Amino acid sequence: MDTILIITILIVIFALGFDFINGFHDTANAIATSVSTRALPPRVAVMMAAIMNFVGAITFVGVAKAIAKDIVDPFSLNATADDTTGSVVILAALISAITWNLLTWYFGIPSSSSHTLIGSIAGAAIAAAGFNILNYNGFTSILIGLVASPFIAFGAGFIVMSLFKILFKNLNLYRTNKGFRTLQIFTAAIQSFTHGTNDAQKAMGIITMALIASGLQTTDEVQAWVRLACAIAMGLGTSIGGYKIIKTVGGKIMKIRPVNGAAADLASASIIFGATLVHLPVSTTHVISSSIMGVGSAQRVKGVKWGVARKIVITWLITMPISAIMAGIIYTILSIFF
Repeated sequence: MDTILIITILIVIFALGFDFINGFHDTANAIATSVSTRALPPRVAVMMAAIMNFVGAITFVGVAKAIAKDIVDPFSLNATADDTTGSVVILAALISAITWNLLTWYFGIPSSSSHTLIGSIAGAAIAAAGFNILNYNGFTSILIGLVASPFIAFGAGFIVMSLFKILFKNLNLYRTNKGFRTLQIFTAAIQSFTHGTNDAQKAMGIITMALIASGLQTTDEVQAWVRLACAIAMGLGTSIGGYKIIKTVGGKIMKIRPVNGAAADLASASIIFGATLVHLPVSTTHVISSSIMGVGSAQRVKGVKWGVARKIVITWLITMPISAIMAGIIYTILSIFF
C-alpha cells in the first residue's frame, strides 16, 4: 500500500472523527434553548437532534463542494506518484481542527467548528505552498459569510422577538409559555435539521478534497458513501450530546423562557438554512448564540449577560488564526515523516 493511499485512509478516519466530535460539540447549540426551558428532557432532545442531523446531512451537498474547492483548489494539490503534499495538508488541517474542538468542548466554550476547520485548511496550505495557494475568490466569499451571519442572526433574533412581543402581549403568561414549550419541540427539530444541512457538509467536503488531491477522484462531486458515512458520524456524535455547551448557550448568555427559545430557534434556523441554499458554510455556533443575544436585546438589553457574550466573541475571533498557526506547525511536523 503506497504512502498516498495510507494518508488518504487516515484523512477519511480523521474527517469522520471530526464529524463525530462536531456532532456532540455543535449539536448542543441546536437544542440548548429547548433543554434550558424544559421543553424537552436532555436525552430526548439529544436523540431527536441526532435523527434530524442525520436527515439534514444526507439531503444537501452544496456546502461540501464549497469546502472542497473554494478555500484551496484541490486540483492544484493533486498528488503525483512521489508527492504527498496535498494529502498531508488536509491531514494536518484535520488534526488541528479536532484538537481545537476538543479543547473548547472540554472547557464548555461554544467555539466554531467552521472557523477552526477553514482556518486550519488555510494555515496548512500556506505552510506548504505560500499564500498564493489560496483560492481568494472562494475564500473571501466564505469569510464574508462567516463574518456577516452572526450580525444577520442577531438582527433576525431581535426582529422575531419584537414581533412575538407585539403579537402575544395580551395573552395569559402561563398559557403562552405552555404553548411555546410545545412549539419549541418543533423549532428544536428544525434547528437540528438545518445544522445537519450545513455542518455535516464540512467533513464531506474535506474527504472529497482528499480524494481529489490523492488522484482518486477527478470531479468535485460528493460520493454517496461519503455522504452516508459523514451523516452517520454526525448522528452518532450528536447522540452523545454536549451538556457543557448546552449549559453555556442555554443559560449563561441570558435567562431563557419558552418564548425566547422559540424566537431564537426560528431566527437561527432560517439563517443557517439560507446559507445552505446558497452553498455557504456558516458557523452554527455563531448564528445560534447571536440570535439568542438578539432575542435578549429585544426583550431587555440588560438581561443579556454581556460578559459571557464577550468571552464567546473573543473565542470566535481567535479561533481562525490560532487554528491556522496550529495547522501550519502540524503540517511542518508531518512533512518530516511523509
